[in-house]
Amino acid sequence: MRKSSASKPSDAKLTGLFLDMLAAEQGAGPNTLDAYRRDLTDFSEFLTRVGHSFADAETQTLRDYLGDLDARGFKSSSVARRLSAIRHLFRFLLSERIRAEDPAAILSGPKRGRGLPKVLSIADVDRMLRRAKEMSEAADASPSQRLRALRLYCLLEVLYATGLRVSELVALPRTAAKRDARMIVVRGKGDKERLVPLNEASRQAMADYLAATEAAKAEKKKDSLATSKWLFPSFGESGHLTRQHFARDLKELAVASGLQARLVSPHVLRHAFASHLLHNGADLRIVQTLLGHTDISTTQIYTHVVEERLKSLVRDLHPLAEK
Repeated sequence: MRKSSASKPSDAKLTGLFLDMLAAEQGAGPNTLDAYRRDLTDFSEFLTRVGHSFADAETQTLRDYLGDLDARGFKSSSVARRLSAIRHLFRFLLSERIRAEDPAAILSGPKRGRGLPKVLSIADVDRMLRRAKEMSEAADASPSQRLRALRLYCLLEVLYATGLRVSELVALPRTAAKRDARMIVVRGKGDKERLVPLNEASRQAMADYLAATEAAKAEKKKDSLATSKWLFPSFGESGHLTRQHFARDLKELAVASGLQARLVSPHVLRHAFASHLLHNGADLRIVQTLLGHTDISTTQIYTHVVEERLKSLVRDLHPLAEK
């Protein structure tokens, strides 16, 4: 027998409890929590329209929702993400004894091929690095323009050298640029820390950028923010450069480098870091560690790079290969 609607907790309350659990027990960050909240809010709105809620939705109702997403033109990847959020929610409700059964347990998601990440060539990345370097050394740039150009060049060098997530990159502490640092400690998803090596170019870019911020501070330039604890400070609420701001700057740099803006983003450069390492012989497990992937299956989207390299080795080095 179903409980009366008056005794059922609201979807909003259950969503809040679920998100609190994700944050407390799984270390989910703000971006992950926001994504779950958006997906579950959409699901709740659908349930309300058909006279149901999280507490009493049945399997067929969930199938109807997936059909509604398809009718609205959602891609299979987006439908699969929504279904994943729903499964997590109902497993939580079951574990908390808010529900006696899990209506999502027998649902199957849409069939989809895992898309390969967009990747820039090594030559493309070199063009962007050269252009960013030229902008940071422009003789006719004002001190403020030069500081911002140095910041962009530093961000680009560090991103391509480390493959950091953009959220990890913009939130680097000022101490990451300390002299002769060969490694930096990065705080990633779930508040987990990992060590990431720096190359000479990224260390030099950080040193040059930091020196410029110190010089701006000495000249009492307000926009230097040199007293901030962040390596890339800003006046915003977070205290550091936002992901969106860096993404905009990166697209402008792409255009200035003769590339299409739509092909370039911080995440694409992270993919370039991983793909170029694998293409040059790096082990998949090492790349997994550098990227901060908990599960090797996440890193396996790059196996096409490994496969192409193996084909090339056989073609070029096998004694019976056609010459």
